[in-house]
Amino acid sequence: MTGITPCLWFDGRAEEAAEFYTSVFPNSKISNVVRAPKGGTPSNAAGSVMVVEFNLDGRDFVALNGGPQFKFTEAVSFQVHVADQAELDHFWDAFTDGGEAGPCGWCKDRFGLSWQVIPVRLLELLQDPDPERSQKAFTAMMDMTRIDVAAVEAKVS
Repeated sequence: MTGITPCLWFDGRAEEAAEFYTSVFPNSKISNVVRAPKGGTPSNAAGSVMVVEFNLDGRDFVALNGGPQFKFTEAVSFQVHVADQAELDHFWDAFTDGGEAGPCGWCKDRFGLSWQVIPVRLLELLQDPDPERSQKAFTAMMDMTRIDVAAVEAKVS
């Protein structure tokens, strides 16, 4: 086996999505664009973008223009672990621009794909060996959309 590559299904917006994602994540690029062959496919006219291969900070992805049959749901999401509030804000602002905020650090981007923007410090607080501190961190997180690390730490202290 050479690896596992997530394939994301789009309705005509695969290239736009790949361009967006590679602009948000550092060290990212589009590596290949495959166009529909002469005669086209049921979902793609001849010459239109059919598949976009891209890499987000070392992880390969494929975006497929498959048509309108399938939509993203919260049943699948991508977690982005961030080092600090500035990094969290960068991803949160990018994903919610044209998308929507959800509870507990979850959001959807403009394509409907769900993301969890999680500060590493929050994970540490949630796993605190003191059950009272851990519960306070959890309760604070449950009251938030965008995670505010300083606010969670204040509740735990």
